[in-house]
Amino acid sequence: MLDRIQQIKRKALSELGFLESIEELEGLRIRILGKKGLLTEVLRSMGSIPAEKRPEMGKLANEVRNFIEKEIETQRARLDQLEKERQIAGEVIDVTLPGIKPLVGKRHPITQIMDEIKDIFYSLGFSVIDGPEVELDYYNFEALNMPADHPARDMQDSFYISEKVLLRTHTSPVQIRVMEEVVPDLPIRIIAPGKVFRRDDDATHSPMFHQVEGLLVDKGVTFADLKGTLLVFLRQIFGKDLRIRLRPSYFPFTEPSAEVDISCIICGGDGCRTCSQSGWLEILGSGLVDPSVLEMAGYNPEEVSGYAFGMGVERIAML
Repeated sequence: MLDRIQQIKRKALSELGFLESIEELEGLRIRILGKKGLLTEVLRSMGSIPAEKRPEMGKLANEVRNFIEKEIETQRARLDQLEKERQIAGEVIDVTLPGIKPLVGKRHPITQIMDEIKDIFYSLGFSVIDGPEVELDYYNFEALNMPADHPARDMQDSFYISEKVLLRTHTSPVQIRVMEEVVPDLPIRIIAPGKVFRRDDDATHSPMFHQVEGLLVDKGVTFADLKGTLLVFLRQIFGKDLRIRLRPSYFPFTEPSAEVDISCIICGGDGCRTCSQSGWLEILGSGLVDPSVLEMAGYNPEEVSGYAFGMGVERIAML
């Protein structure tokens, strides 16, 4: 029986040196020291040996148990350190590798449409001009043929900061500012995208939205030039088979003026709920620049002419 205990000790020592993981070490502990382990079975059989030999056997068995437990803990510490070294080796960062660009989301649909509109007009020779969102009453209304008592102002409920300062209701003031800056140079060919603000809060309007307005001023500009430009633009946005029509309308800063409709992109012009069975969708407003606007900006309306147009970006994005 004493030889059996020494044999268990030698077996444990021989296996301990070849273990490579904590899981293997725990398996060895259970096989030797567990409830059904080799050493436990020897101790349970002590009842079958003579009483005078039991103390010696018990002492040896406890010494072997303590020895094996100490060796197991030593090996556990070694394997823990080995595992940490493996993790560190596997997590080494190669600082020479290129970095990974973090994903920060996608551009807003309004921004995407705005950029697409800009690209189209860039290709047509237009420049993109920005202007202040907090605007003077003069540029927002008066210079656009809408003096203080003009009834057309009622079309645009406004956010006034003071009597002469407001949040712009359209990007048309940019057109006036540009004409004043470059007069008498020609041609002027610009678009003015940006935020605009109106006191609209019903189900189909927002108090802040986006517009793109365009202006071309030169000698001999006609309504045909306006229609041709808008046809090219709208077909690039909605497709080459698109049809447009111009309906007479009224804007205080253009004369003549026209609403521009496109053939319904849902039904192709056959009539549906989207177009109210008409086959057409209103998309933007346009017209030839009113002579009084050219004159206020410093141009001679007898010598030059121009066209202007404006569209809501949200409407185009939804379509």
